[in-house]
Amino acid sequence: MISLFRRSLTARAVLTTVFLGGLSVAIIGSFLSYSLANSFYQNRLSQVLTETERAVDSVQTTIAASSLTDETALQTLLNSVVPSLEIAGGSAPRQVALLRSPGQGQLQLFQSPISQNLDLRSIPDQLRQEVRQSPGRLTYTPVSLAEGQADVPGITVGTPIAIPIAGDFELYLVYSLSAEQRALELVQNALAIGGFFLLALIAAASFFVTRRVVAPVEEAAEAAREISEGKLDKRLPEAGQDIIATLASSFNKMATSLQTQIERLDALSRMQRRFVSDVSHELRTPMTTIKLAGEVLFSNRSKLEPALSRSAELLQDQIERFDRLLSDLLEISRYDAGAIVPEFEVHDVKAVASAAIKSIEPLAKDRNTSLHLLAPEESIRAEIDARRIERLLRNLLSNAIEHGGGKDVTVEVGENLQAVAICVTDRGVGMSRNELERVFDRFWRADPARQRSVGGTGLGLAISKEDSALHRGWLQVWSKPKVGTSFRLTLPKTKDAVIANSPLPLPPRGLEA
Repeated sequence: MISLFRRSLTARAVLTTVFLGGLSVAIIGSFLSYSLANSFYQNRLSQVLTETERAVDSVQTTIAASSLTDETALQTLLNSVVPSLEIAGGSAPRQVALLRSPGQGQLQLFQSPISQNLDLRSIPDQLRQEVRQSPGRLTYTPVSLAEGQADVPGITVGTPIAIPIAGDFELYLVYSLSAEQRALELVQNALAIGGFFLLALIAAASFFVTRRVVAPVEEAAEAAREISEGKLDKRLPEAGQDIIATLASSFNKMATSLQTQIERLDALSRMQRRFVSDVSHELRTPMTTIKLAGEVLFSNRSKLEPALSRSAELLQDQIERFDRLLSDLLEISRYDAGAIVPEFEVHDVKAVASAAIKSIEPLAKDRNTSLHLLAPEESIRAEIDARRIERLLRNLLSNAIEHGGGKDVTVEVGENLQAVAICVTDRGVGMSRNELERVFDRFWRADPARQRSVGGTGLGLAISKEDSALHRGWLQVWSKPKVGTSFRLTLPKTKDAVIANSPLPLPPRGLEA
Protein backbone atom coordinates (compact mmCIF):
# COMPACT_ATOMS: atom_id res chain seq x y z
CA MET A 1 0.00 0.00 0.00
CA ILE A 2 2.83 2.41 0.90
CA SER A 3 4.65 1.56 -2.33
CA LEU A 4 1.46 2.15 -4.35
CA PHE A 5 0.92 5.48 -2.54
CA ARG A 6 4.43 6.60 -3.48
CA ARG A 7 4.31 5.43 -7.10
CA SER A 8 0.75 6.28 -8.16
CA LEU A 9 -0.48 9.85 -8.40
CA THR A 10 -4.04 8.52 -8.75
CA ALA A 11 -3.72 6.47 -5.56
CA ARG A 12 -2.38 9.48 -3.65
CA ALA A 13 -5.19 11.73 -4.88
CA VAL A 14 -7.95 9.19 -4.17
CA LEU A 15 -6.61 8.14 -0.77
CA THR A 16 -6.03 11.75 0.28
CA THR A 17 -9.54 12.73 -0.83
CA VAL A 18 -11.09 9.74 0.95
CA PHE A 19 -9.08 10.48 4.09
CA LEU A 20 -10.12 14.13 4.16
CA GLY A 21 -13.70 13.17 3.27
CA GLY A 22 -13.75 10.54 6.01
CA LEU A 23 -12.35 13.06 8.49
CA SER A 24 -15.03 15.57 7.49
CA VAL A 25 -17.79 12.95 7.73
CA ALA A 26 -16.51 11.87 11.15
CA ILE A 27 -16.44 15.46 12.43
CA ILE A 28 -19.89 16.29 11.04
CA GLY A 29 -21.30 12.95 12.24
CA SER A 30 -19.89 13.48 15.72
CA PHE A 31 -21.34 16.99 15.84
CA LEU A 32 -24.76 15.79 14.66
CA SER A 33 -24.69 12.87 17.09
CA TYR A 34 -23.79 15.16 19.98
CA SER A 35 -26.44 17.70 18.97
CA LEU A 36 -29.13 15.01 18.67
CA ALA A 37 -28.15 13.41 21.97
CA ASN A 38 -28.28 16.77 23.71
CA SER A 39 -31.61 17.60 22.04
CA PHE A 40 -33.11 14.22 23.05
CA TYR A 41 -31.88 14.71 26.61
CA GLN A 42 -33.18 18.27 26.95
CA ASN A 43 -36.58 17.36 25.50
CA ARG A 44 -36.88 14.34 27.76
CA LEU A 45 -35.69 16.35 30.76
CA SER A 46 -38.38 18.96 30.11
CA GLN A 47 -41.01 16.19 29.95
CA VAL A 48 -39.64 14.57 33.11
CA LEU A 49 -39.73 17.78 35.11
CA THR A 50 -43.27 18.51 33.95
CA GLU A 51 -44.44 14.99 34.84
CA THR A 52 -42.66 15.18 38.20
CA GLU A 53 -44.38 18.46 39.04
CA ARG A 54 -47.74 16.86 38.30
CA ALA A 55 -46.78 13.82 40.40
CA VAL A 56 -45.79 16.01 43.36
CA ASP A 57 -49.04 17.95 43.10
CA SER A 58 -50.95 14.66 42.98
CA VAL A 59 -49.18 13.31 46.08
CA GLN A 60 -49.68 16.50 48.04
CA THR A 61 -53.36 16.61 47.06
CA THR A 62 -53.83 12.98 48.11
CA ILE A 63 -52.11 13.55 51.45
CA ALA A 64 -54.07 16.74 52.12
CA ALA A 65 -57.37 14.98 51.41
CA SER A 66 -56.56 12.11 53.78
CA SER A 67 -57.08 12.05 57.53
CA LEU A 68 -53.99 10.40 58.99
CA THR A 69 -54.40 9.27 62.58
CA ASP A 70 -51.75 6.61 63.03
CA GLU A 71 -48.81 4.87 61.36
CA THR A 72 -51.00 2.16 59.86
CA ALA A 73 -53.09 4.68 57.98
CA LEU A 74 -49.91 6.49 56.87
CA GLN A 75 -48.33 3.27 55.59
CA THR A 76 -51.51 2.31 53.74
CA LEU A 77 -51.74 5.73 52.11
CA LEU A 78 -48.13 5.89 50.98
CA ASN A 79 -48.19 2.29 49.74
CA SER A 80 -51.06 3.27 47.45
CA VAL A 81 -49.23 6.37 46.22
CA VAL A 82 -46.23 4.52 44.72
CA PRO A 83 -48.18 2.26 42.27
CA SER A 84 -50.34 5.16 41.17
CA LEU A 85 -47.26 7.25 40.38
CA GLU A 86 -45.63 4.37 38.45
CA ILE A 87 -48.51 4.00 36.00
CA ALA A 88 -49.15 7.74 35.70
CA GLY A 89 -45.80 8.39 34.04
CA GLY A 90 -47.29 9.64 30.80
CA SER A 91 -44.75 9.05 28.05
CA ALA A 92 -42.93 6.09 29.70
CA PRO A 93 -42.99 4.01 32.90
CA ARG A 94 -41.08 5.30 35.89
CA GLN A 95 -39.98 4.03 39.27
CA VAL A 96 -40.84 5.71 42.54
CA ALA A 97 -39.32 5.91 46.00
CA LEU A 98 -40.71 7.76 48.99
CA LEU A 99 -37.94 7.98 51.57
CA ARG A 100 -38.13 9.48 55.04
CA SER A 101 -35.52 12.16 55.60
CA PRO A 102 -32.83 11.21 58.15
CA GLY A 103 -32.48 12.93 61.53
CA GLN A 104 -36.05 12.35 62.70
CA GLY A 105 -37.59 10.12 65.32
CA GLN A 106 -38.22 6.51 64.40
CA LEU A 107 -41.68 5.31 63.36
CA GLN A 108 -42.21 1.86 64.80
CA LEU A 109 -44.30 0.31 62.00
CA PHE A 110 -43.39 2.47 59.01
CA GLN A 111 -41.37 1.26 55.98
CA SER A 112 -40.42 3.54 53.08
CA PRO A 113 -42.44 2.46 50.01
CA ILE A 114 -40.39 2.01 46.79
CA SER A 115 -41.02 0.44 43.40
CA GLN A 116 -40.42 -3.28 43.29
CA ASN A 117 -37.47 -3.30 40.86
CA LEU A 118 -35.91 -0.01 41.91
CA ASP A 119 -32.18 -0.09 42.61
CA LEU A 120 -31.52 2.45 45.36
CA ARG A 121 -28.10 3.11 43.77
CA SER A 122 -30.02 5.15 41.20
CA ILE A 123 -30.68 7.66 44.02
CA PRO A 124 -27.19 8.97 44.86
CA ASP A 125 -26.42 10.33 48.31
CA GLN A 126 -25.31 13.60 46.73
CA LEU A 127 -28.77 14.01 45.20
CA ARG A 128 -30.47 13.35 48.55
CA GLN A 129 -28.36 16.04 50.20
CA GLU A 130 -29.24 18.54 47.47
CA VAL A 131 -32.96 17.66 47.79
CA ARG A 132 -32.94 18.28 51.54
CA GLN A 133 -31.15 21.59 50.99
CA SER A 134 -33.58 22.74 48.28
CA PRO A 135 -37.11 22.77 49.72
CA GLY A 136 -39.90 23.70 47.38
CA ARG A 137 -38.14 22.88 44.09
CA LEU A 138 -37.17 19.92 41.95
CA THR A 139 -33.61 18.57 41.92
CA TYR A 140 -32.38 16.09 39.29
CA THR A 141 -29.28 14.23 38.20
CA PRO A 142 -28.41 11.88 35.30
CA VAL A 143 -27.87 8.27 36.38
CA SER A 144 -27.09 4.87 34.88
CA LEU A 145 -29.80 2.24 35.15
CA ALA A 146 -29.48 -1.51 34.79
CA GLU A 147 -31.75 -2.87 32.08
CA GLY A 148 -31.24 -6.54 31.37
CA GLN A 149 -27.55 -7.18 30.65
CA ALA A 150 -26.79 -3.58 29.73
CA ASP A 151 -26.83 -0.17 31.35
CA VAL A 152 -29.02 2.60 29.97
CA PRO A 153 -29.08 6.30 30.80
CA GLY A 154 -31.73 7.70 33.10
CA ILE A 155 -32.78 10.74 35.16
CA THR A 156 -33.64 10.78 38.86
CA VAL A 157 -35.76 13.72 40.11
CA GLY A 158 -36.34 14.42 43.77
CA THR A 159 -38.19 16.91 45.94
CA PRO A 160 -38.94 17.18 49.70
CA ILE A 161 -42.52 16.53 50.93
CA ALA A 162 -43.91 17.21 54.41
CA ILE A 163 -46.46 14.68 55.72
CA PRO A 164 -48.58 15.33 58.87
CA ILE A 165 -47.81 13.12 61.90
CA ALA A 166 -44.85 11.62 60.00
CA GLY A 167 -42.45 14.50 59.35
CA ASP A 168 -40.27 15.20 56.31
CA PHE A 169 -40.10 12.83 53.36
CA GLU A 170 -38.27 12.82 49.99
CA LEU A 171 -40.08 11.82 46.82
CA TYR A 172 -37.87 10.40 44.04
CA LEU A 173 -38.98 9.48 40.54
CA VAL A 174 -36.54 7.56 38.33
CA TYR A 175 -37.06 7.84 34.56
CA SER A 176 -35.39 5.59 31.98
CA LEU A 177 -34.00 7.12 28.77
CA SER A 178 -33.78 3.77 26.98
CA ALA A 179 -36.23 4.88 24.26
CA GLU A 180 -34.18 7.99 23.57
CA GLN A 181 -31.00 5.88 23.63
CA ARG A 182 -32.46 3.51 21.04
CA ALA A 183 -33.57 6.42 18.88
CA LEU A 184 -30.09 7.95 19.13
CA GLU A 185 -28.42 4.64 18.22
CA LEU A 186 -30.76 4.31 15.25
CA VAL A 187 -29.80 7.79 14.05
CA GLN A 188 -26.08 7.08 14.65
CA ASN A 189 -26.30 3.85 12.67
CA ALA A 190 -28.05 5.69 9.86
CA LEU A 191 -25.32 8.35 9.93
CA ALA A 192 -22.60 5.67 9.86
CA ILE A 193 -24.17 3.82 6.94
CA GLY A 194 -24.80 7.08 5.11
CA GLY A 195 -21.22 8.18 5.79
CA PHE A 196 -19.89 4.89 4.42
CA PHE A 197 -21.86 5.23 1.19
CA LEU A 198 -20.88 8.90 0.99
CA LEU A 199 -17.20 7.94 1.26
CA ALA A 200 -17.70 5.32 -1.43
CA LEU A 201 -19.25 7.96 -3.69
CA ILE A 202 -16.42 10.38 -2.87
CA ALA A 203 -13.84 7.70 -3.70
CA ALA A 204 -15.55 6.84 -6.99
CA ALA A 205 -15.93 10.49 -7.98
CA SER A 206 -12.35 11.23 -6.94
CA PHE A 207 -11.04 8.28 -8.95
CA PHE A 208 -13.04 9.31 -12.02
CA VAL A 209 -11.96 12.97 -11.87
CA THR A 210 -8.35 12.11 -11.02
CA ARG A 211 -8.07 9.62 -13.86
CA ARG A 212 -9.43 12.24 -16.25
CA VAL A 213 -6.65 14.60 -15.15
CA VAL A 214 -3.82 12.19 -14.35
CA ALA A 215 -4.17 9.85 -17.35
CA PRO A 216 -2.80 12.45 -19.81
CA VAL A 217 0.05 13.22 -17.39
CA GLU A 218 0.88 9.52 -17.16
CA GLU A 219 0.79 9.29 -20.95
CA ALA A 220 3.21 12.23 -21.10
CA ALA A 221 5.50 10.54 -18.56
CA GLU A 222 5.43 7.29 -20.56
CA ALA A 223 6.11 9.18 -23.78
CA ALA A 224 9.04 11.00 -22.13
CA ARG A 225 10.42 7.66 -20.95
CA GLU A 226 10.19 6.20 -24.46
CA ILE A 227 11.86 9.28 -25.93
CA SER A 228 14.67 8.94 -23.38
CA GLU A 229 15.10 5.35 -24.60
CA GLY A 230 15.58 6.56 -28.17
CA LYS A 231 12.02 6.36 -29.59
CA LEU A 232 12.13 9.94 -30.84
CA ASP A 233 8.93 9.65 -32.94
CA LYS A 234 6.69 9.18 -29.88
CA ARG A 235 3.92 11.81 -29.65
CA LEU A 236 0.86 12.55 -27.49
CA PRO A 237 -2.72 12.70 -28.83
CA GLU A 238 -4.11 16.24 -28.97
CA ALA A 239 -7.83 16.68 -28.26
CA GLY A 240 -9.83 19.63 -26.98
CA GLN A 241 -8.72 23.11 -25.97
CA ASP A 242 -8.13 22.73 -22.23
CA ILE A 243 -4.85 22.80 -20.33
CA ILE A 244 -4.29 19.08 -21.00
CA ALA A 245 -4.53 19.69 -24.74
CA THR A 246 -2.08 22.59 -24.36
CA LEU A 247 0.27 20.29 -22.47
CA ALA A 248 0.07 17.66 -25.23
CA SER A 249 0.66 20.26 -27.94
CA SER A 250 3.64 21.78 -26.12
CA PHE A 251 5.06 18.33 -25.43
CA ASN A 252 4.78 17.33 -29.08
CA LYS A 253 6.47 20.55 -30.21
CA MET A 254 9.25 19.96 -27.70
CA ALA A 255 9.64 16.34 -28.82
CA THR A 256 9.77 17.40 -32.48
CA SER A 257 12.39 20.04 -31.73
CA LEU A 258 14.37 17.58 -29.65
CA GLN A 259 14.17 14.94 -32.38
CA THR A 260 15.38 17.45 -34.96
CA GLN A 261 18.31 18.53 -32.80
CA ILE A 262 19.29 14.97 -31.92
CA GLU A 263 19.10 13.85 -35.54
CA ARG A 264 21.18 16.86 -36.59
CA LEU A 265 23.75 16.16 -33.89
CA ASP A 266 23.75 12.48 -34.77
CA ALA A 267 24.35 13.32 -38.40
CA LEU A 268 27.19 15.66 -37.42
CA SER A 269 28.63 12.97 -35.17
CA ARG A 270 28.50 10.42 -37.97
CA MET A 271 30.14 12.89 -40.30
CA GLN A 272 32.81 13.60 -37.71
CA ARG A 273 33.50 9.90 -37.13
CA ARG A 274 33.52 9.27 -40.86
CA PHE A 275 35.90 12.18 -41.36
CA VAL A 276 38.29 10.93 -38.65
CA SER A 277 38.16 7.41 -40.05
CA ASP A 278 38.65 8.54 -43.64
CA VAL A 279 41.46 10.93 -42.77
CA SER A 280 43.18 8.29 -40.66
CA HIS A 281 43.00 5.77 -43.46
CA GLU A 282 44.05 8.28 -46.11
CA LEU A 283 47.04 9.35 -44.01
CA ARG A 284 48.11 5.79 -43.36
CA THR A 285 49.69 5.27 -46.83
CA PRO A 286 51.70 8.52 -46.97
CA MET A 287 52.58 8.03 -43.32
CA THR A 288 54.06 4.64 -44.16
CA THR A 289 56.18 6.25 -46.87
CA ILE A 290 57.29 9.06 -44.56
CA LYS A 291 58.08 6.54 -41.84
CA LEU A 292 60.27 4.49 -44.21
CA ALA A 293 62.07 7.61 -45.37
CA GLY A 294 62.53 8.76 -41.80
CA GLU A 295 63.97 5.40 -40.79
CA VAL A 296 66.49 5.64 -43.64
CA LEU A 297 67.56 9.09 -42.49
CA PHE A 298 67.65 7.99 -38.86
CA SER A 299 69.76 4.90 -39.63
CA ASN A 300 72.28 7.05 -41.55
CA ARG A 301 72.34 9.99 -39.13
CA SER A 302 75.95 9.25 -38.20
CA LYS A 303 76.99 10.19 -41.74
CA LEU A 304 75.23 13.56 -41.54
CA GLU A 305 76.37 16.83 -40.11
CA PRO A 306 75.53 17.33 -36.40
CA ALA A 307 72.64 19.68 -37.11
CA LEU A 308 71.17 17.38 -39.73
CA SER A 309 71.73 14.36 -37.47
CA ARG A 310 69.78 16.03 -34.65
CA SER A 311 67.02 16.93 -37.11
CA ALA A 312 66.82 13.29 -38.21
CA GLU A 313 66.40 12.19 -34.57
CA LEU A 314 63.66 14.77 -33.94
CA LEU A 315 61.97 13.79 -37.18
CA GLN A 316 62.02 10.12 -36.18
CA ASP A 317 60.48 10.91 -32.75
CA GLN A 318 57.67 12.95 -34.28
CA ILE A 319 57.03 10.35 -36.99
CA GLU A 320 56.66 7.66 -34.31
CA ARG A 321 54.33 9.89 -32.29
CA PHE A 322 52.26 10.70 -35.37
CA ASP A 323 52.09 6.99 -36.18
CA ARG A 324 50.76 6.25 -32.68
CA LEU A 325 48.23 9.04 -33.07
CA LEU A 326 46.98 7.56 -36.35
CA SER A 327 46.74 4.12 -34.76
CA ASP A 328 44.74 5.53 -31.83
CA LEU A 329 42.46 7.49 -34.17
CA LEU A 330 41.77 4.37 -36.19
CA GLU A 331 41.08 2.41 -33.00
CA ILE A 332 38.70 5.00 -31.57
CA SER A 333 36.91 5.30 -34.93
CA ARG A 334 36.38 1.53 -34.94
CA TYR A 335 34.86 1.81 -31.45
CA ASP A 336 32.59 4.62 -32.63
CA ALA A 337 31.50 2.54 -35.61
CA GLY A 338 30.88 -0.53 -33.43
CA ALA A 339 33.32 -2.53 -35.51
CA ILE A 340 35.39 -3.93 -32.63
CA VAL A 341 35.27 -7.72 -32.29
CA PRO A 342 37.04 -8.83 -29.08
CA GLU A 343 38.95 -12.09 -28.92
CA PHE A 344 37.94 -13.56 -25.56
CA GLU A 345 40.05 -16.37 -24.15
CA VAL A 346 40.82 -17.59 -20.65
CA HIS A 347 44.10 -16.04 -19.48
CA ASP A 348 46.04 -15.62 -16.27
CA VAL A 349 45.41 -11.99 -15.37
CA LYS A 350 48.52 -11.92 -13.21
CA ALA A 351 50.60 -12.97 -16.22
CA VAL A 352 49.00 -10.24 -18.34
CA ALA A 353 49.86 -7.65 -15.67
CA SER A 354 53.45 -8.97 -15.50
CA ALA A 355 53.78 -8.67 -19.28
CA ALA A 356 52.56 -5.07 -19.19
CA ILE A 357 55.04 -4.24 -16.42
CA LYS A 358 57.89 -5.88 -18.31
CA SER A 359 57.12 -3.93 -21.49
CA ILE A 360 57.07 -0.60 -19.64
CA GLU A 361 60.19 -1.23 -17.49
CA PRO A 362 62.59 0.64 -19.83
CA LEU A 363 60.50 3.79 -19.43
CA ALA A 364 60.33 3.27 -15.66
CA LYS A 365 64.12 2.93 -15.40
CA ASP A 366 64.56 6.06 -17.49
CA ARG A 367 62.35 7.94 -14.96
CA ASN A 368 63.96 6.32 -11.89
CA THR A 369 60.63 4.73 -10.99
CA SER A 370 60.27 1.32 -9.36
CA LEU A 371 57.34 -0.91 -10.35
CA HIS A 372 55.91 -3.34 -7.77
CA LEU A 373 53.46 -6.16 -8.46
CA LEU A 374 51.27 -7.28 -5.54
CA ALA A 375 49.39 -10.48 -6.38
CA PRO A 376 48.57 -13.85 -4.81
CA GLU A 377 50.86 -16.77 -5.61
CA GLU A 378 48.19 -18.80 -7.42
CA SER A 379 47.05 -17.82 -10.89
CA ILE A 380 43.99 -15.61 -11.39
CA ARG A 381 42.13 -16.67 -14.50
CA ALA A 382 39.47 -14.77 -16.41
CA GLU A 383 37.95 -14.71 -19.88
CA ILE A 384 39.45 -11.59 -21.47
CA ASP A 385 40.96 -10.12 -24.63
CA ALA A 386 44.54 -10.27 -23.36
CA ARG A 387 45.95 -7.93 -26.02
CA ARG A 388 43.55 -5.13 -25.17
CA ILE A 389 43.92 -5.55 -21.41
CA GLU A 390 47.71 -5.51 -21.68
CA ARG A 391 47.49 -2.34 -23.80
CA LEU A 392 45.16 -0.81 -21.21
CA LEU A 393 47.59 -1.61 -18.37
CA ARG A 394 50.55 -0.23 -20.34
CA ASN A 395 48.68 3.01 -20.78
CA LEU A 396 47.84 3.22 -17.06
CA LEU A 397 51.46 2.45 -16.14
CA SER A 398 52.74 5.04 -18.61
CA ASN A 399 50.50 7.70 -17.04
CA ALA A 400 51.55 6.65 -13.53
CA ILE A 401 55.24 6.92 -14.45
CA GLU A 402 54.67 10.25 -16.21
CA HIS A 403 52.88 11.85 -13.25
CA GLY A 404 54.42 9.88 -10.38
CA GLY A 405 57.38 12.18 -9.82
CA GLY A 406 59.85 9.30 -9.68
CA LYS A 407 58.07 7.62 -6.76
CA ASP A 408 57.15 3.93 -6.68
CA VAL A 409 54.22 2.67 -8.76
CA THR A 410 52.22 -0.27 -7.41
CA VAL A 411 50.22 -2.78 -9.45
CA GLU A 412 47.86 -4.85 -7.26
CA VAL A 413 45.86 -7.83 -8.56
CA GLY A 414 42.91 -9.41 -6.71
CA GLU A 415 39.84 -11.53 -7.27
CA ASN A 416 36.52 -12.61 -5.78
CA LEU A 417 33.93 -15.13 -6.93
CA GLN A 418 32.62 -13.02 -9.82
CA ALA A 419 35.39 -10.63 -10.81
CA VAL A 420 39.09 -9.83 -11.03
CA ALA A 421 40.62 -6.41 -10.42
CA ILE A 422 43.90 -4.65 -11.20
CA CYS A 423 44.79 -1.44 -9.39
CA VAL A 424 47.59 0.85 -10.69
CA THR A 425 48.63 3.39 -8.06
CA ASP A 426 51.16 6.21 -8.08
CA ARG A 427 52.08 8.69 -5.35
CA GLY A 428 52.61 11.69 -7.56
CA VAL A 429 50.95 15.05 -8.09
CA GLY A 430 47.35 13.75 -8.11
CA MET A 431 44.31 15.45 -9.64
CA SER A 432 41.57 17.80 -8.46
CA ARG A 433 37.86 16.98 -8.53
CA ASN A 434 37.32 18.98 -11.74
CA GLU A 435 40.20 17.16 -13.43
CA LEU A 436 38.79 13.78 -12.38
CA GLU A 437 35.52 14.57 -14.15
CA ARG A 438 37.35 14.97 -17.49
CA VAL A 439 40.13 12.43 -17.16
CA PHE A 440 38.53 10.05 -19.72
CA ASP A 441 37.72 12.78 -22.27
CA ARG A 442 39.38 12.55 -25.65
CA PHE A 443 42.47 14.75 -26.15
CA TRP A 444 42.09 16.21 -22.66
CA ARG A 445 45.22 16.98 -20.64
CA ALA A 446 45.32 17.98 -16.97
CA ASP A 447 47.97 20.64 -17.60
CA PRO A 448 48.02 21.76 -21.26
CA ALA A 449 51.01 24.02 -20.61
CA ARG A 450 53.20 21.15 -19.42
CA GLN A 451 55.01 19.22 -22.14
CA ARG A 452 54.66 15.44 -22.00
CA SER A 453 57.93 13.55 -21.96
CA VAL A 454 56.32 10.21 -22.78
CA GLY A 455 54.65 11.51 -25.92
CA GLY A 456 51.07 10.34 -25.47
CA THR A 457 48.32 11.05 -27.98
CA GLY A 458 45.58 12.17 -25.58
CA LEU A 459 43.42 9.19 -26.53
CA GLY A 460 44.93 6.53 -24.27
CA LEU A 461 42.48 6.78 -21.35
CA ALA A 462 39.51 7.17 -23.70
CA ILE A 463 40.51 3.94 -25.47
CA SER A 464 41.13 2.28 -22.09
CA LYS A 465 37.61 3.21 -21.01
CA GLU A 466 36.23 1.66 -24.20
CA ASP A 467 38.33 -1.49 -23.66
CA SER A 468 36.91 -1.92 -20.14
CA ALA A 469 33.35 -1.35 -21.39
CA LEU A 470 33.97 -3.93 -24.13
CA HIS A 471 34.63 -6.46 -21.34
CA ARG A 472 31.51 -5.27 -19.42
CA GLY A 473 33.91 -4.07 -16.75
CA TRP A 474 34.65 -0.91 -14.78
CA LEU A 475 37.57 1.51 -15.10
CA GLN A 476 37.43 3.81 -12.08
CA VAL A 477 39.82 6.45 -10.79
CA TRP A 478 40.57 8.00 -7.41
CA SER A 479 42.94 10.90 -6.97
CA LYS A 480 43.91 13.54 -4.45
CA PRO A 481 46.27 16.45 -5.06
CA LYS A 482 49.79 15.89 -3.66
CA VAL A 483 48.79 12.38 -2.50
CA GLY A 484 48.52 10.32 -5.65
CA THR A 485 46.25 8.65 -8.18
CA SER A 486 44.83 5.14 -8.43
CA PHE A 487 43.11 3.55 -11.44
CA ARG A 488 41.12 0.39 -10.72
CA LEU A 489 40.14 -1.98 -13.53
CA THR A 490 37.44 -4.52 -12.59
CA LEU A 491 36.57 -7.31 -15.05
CA PRO A 492 34.07 -10.19 -14.86
CA LYS A 493 35.63 -13.65 -14.79
CA THR A 494 33.42 -14.71 -17.69
CA LYS A 495 32.42 -12.43 -20.54
CA ASP A 496 28.67 -12.68 -19.86
CA ALA A 497 28.86 -12.24 -16.07
CA VAL A 498 27.65 -9.14 -14.21
CA ILE A 499 29.91 -7.45 -11.66
CA ALA A 500 28.41 -6.83 -8.22
CA ASN A 501 31.48 -5.39 -6.48
CA SER A 502 35.21 -5.05 -7.00
CA PRO A 503 37.73 -7.31 -5.22
CA LEU A 504 40.03 -4.34 -4.47
CA PRO A 505 39.21 -1.17 -2.52
CA LEU A 506 39.36 2.31 -4.05
CA PRO A 507 41.26 4.25 -2.82
CA PRO A 508 43.72 1.47 -2.09
CA ARG A 509 44.78 0.71 1.45
CA GLY A 510 47.44 3.10 2.70
CA LEU A 511 46.54 5.92 0.28
CA GLU A 512 43.43 7.34 1.97
CA ALA A 513 45.30 10.11 3.74
